[in-house]
Amino acid sequence: MQTIRKIVFEEYDDLIKLWEKAGLSHRPRGRDSRENIERQFRESNTIFLGGFEGSNLVSAAIVSHNGRKGWINRLAVHPDHRRRHLASELISASEKWLLEHNIEIFAVLIEDDNEDSMKLFEKNNYRKHTEIIYFTKKLREEV
Repeated sequence: MQTIRKIVFEEYDDLIKLWEKAGLSHRPRGRDSRENIERQFRESNTIFLGGFEGSNLVSAAIVSHNGRKGWINRLAVHPDHRRRHLASELISASEKWLLEHNIEIFAVLIEDDNEDSMKLFEKNNYRKHTEIIYFTKKLREEV
């Protein structure tokens, strides 16, 4: 059973290792650099939640909001700990944190080839919107 708590910045290396093990890409020279993550840790509208078994980080999510809508980002579960409902527990903890900040709309972006994540969020009562087109503009490819 995992214990979910706020990740502290000193666990940054563990977070990056988890993302790598889970197969999530990261941008070490961009938005996931040590400096950028440290800045994000200080923002009041963002929390890094981690699921721990003992001292081992086995799941994580970045949860943030803009005052209107909440986002669950970078949800990852270590491959050795999957299929144990850890991701659903983390989603529930993320929603609880957002509700504590008066956010009642929860959102997630999932790449179109990530069927497992789509099934996970559908199982957790999220609705897929196929009519939305997502645009981005990057000032640098590394971000």
